[in-house]
Amino acid sequence: MSTRPKILVTQRIHEDVQRRLSAHGELDMNTGPDPWPASEVIRRAAQATAIMGFMTDQVDQNLLRAAPHLEIVACALKGFDNFDVQACTEAGVWLSIVPDLLTEPTAELAVGLAITLARHVRQGDAYVRSGNFEGWRTHFYGTGLHGSVAAVVGLGHVGRAIVQRLSGFGCARILGVDPDAVPPEVERVSLETAARQADFLFVAAPLTASTRHLVGDAQFEQARAGQLVINIGRGSVVDEAAVLRALKAGRLGGYAADVFACEDWQLNDRPRVISPELLAQDNTVFTPHIGSAVHRVRVAIEQSAADNIIAVLQGRNPPDAINMPHKVAA
Repeated sequence: MSTRPKILVTQRIHEDVQRRLSAHGELDMNTGPDPWPASEVIRRAAQATAIMGFMTDQVDQNLLRAAPHLEIVACALKGFDNFDVQACTEAGVWLSIVPDLLTEPTAELAVGLAITLARHVRQGDAYVRSGNFEGWRTHFYGTGLHGSVAAVVGLGHVGRAIVQRLSGFGCARILGVDPDAVPPEVERVSLETAARQADFLFVAAPLTASTRHLVGDAQFEQARAGQLVINIGRGSVVDEAAVLRALKAGRLGGYAADVFACEDWQLNDRPRVISPELLAQDNTVFTPHIGSAVHRVRVAIEQSAADNIIAVLQGRNPPDAINMPHKVAA
């Protein structure tokens, strides 16, 4: 039996990253297009020294108890709400993330979704493809970012990157909702004020116990007429049922999202699917969690996660650790 470290990778990764990791251990990688079920990940984790984890994974006490040799879980992602930090720490397992590589492409997508929603790109594309287009007509009048009031809820790396991009579109005002410091070009306001004044409401907040359904009925009931909401943070930060109610009642002008509540696997009471009724609303735009789906960015994310694994296998602290395991603490 091989005595080399076992490195479990739950999604297919780039060949260059595979070669790097294989030089440091025996690779056990999911080569299929679909995620392994949790039971399969747990089974394979039994011999693992390191795991490279992805959005579809959940690391909790059940997995950690089944993985006695585990030294690190290196998340190939930024938002780690599916990974139990305390449980990893108590089990003596490093937990690392990729803190910043997802920022720029996610912010780009947020602005792209806003423009797509505001300018009726989805409906316009369908009209052209229908064969009914015969040249310019007075169709699909929408709104634009120039001269608008835009608000960003959550001013971490991604929120601030959205602000930077909005600054180039000539917005009349940019509002910020965050308990911490806001950039100088942003007006700090409450969530209630942002809901009342914003033409575009960008949600970039992480999912925590205090941010679940942070944006919901209370905000939509006082939303500025025609307000467009764009969610690229986490699905459950926005109450999707409240979105549907607001769209049907005409209190929102539209909703765009790259993230959905059904993805928030650590929430036992999450919906298992996106509401078909929400999907049927015309004034919506949805993308399948592609915020970081830029090829060179995804490879860089995988390389960064590999850096953390290799560091631990070489006896060093992982550079992007978010915990200090008890058994290695000074």
